[in-house]
Amino acid sequence: MKEININTTISVFNGINELPSEIQSLMNQAIETRKNAYAPYSKFRVGAAILLDNGKIVLGSNQENAAYPSGLCAERVAIFQAGAIYPNAKIIKLAITAASDTNPTLSPIPPCGACRQSIAEYEFKQDTPIEIYFMGESGEVYKSNSINNLLPLSFDKTSLQAITI
Repeated sequence: MKEININTTISVFNGINELPSEIQSLMNQAIETRKNAYAPYSKFRVGAAILLDNGKIVLGSNQENAAYPSGLCAERVAIFQAGAIYPNAKIIKLAITAASDTNPTLSPIPPCGACRQSIAEYEFKQDTPIEIYFMGESGEVYKSNSINNLLPLSFDKTSLQAITI
């Protein structure tokens, strides 16, 4: 038997004001779009802003549905919209913020597992890391230089085997 040791590195900023100005702007757009979330069931609003290599910014907010799990997280709304509108652009940076209507959300909220898998798909497809910044409604902001820090041993197209019918 052998062991595999997986290390993750996350940079921690004390708050949004400590971020580089470009990221502050991106995070502020995520905060604004968070207000557009449709979250009548969870009361948990998430906003995402993506910076593409063509300079465009694509926004997304979570959209819930009474028929769970038909809703979609903010990250995937933004990623899929970017892929549909700018199919050849690379995602450079992703800013995520979350807030609850019922309780203060003061610690950074990372992407859920499904969103991590979607981010991994695009990072693998474009063969370029995506910087991911995430926070609650205020307080510390975490930065990951790649989805690999948040989803080690990821599943991608190399995991699939050709199926012969």
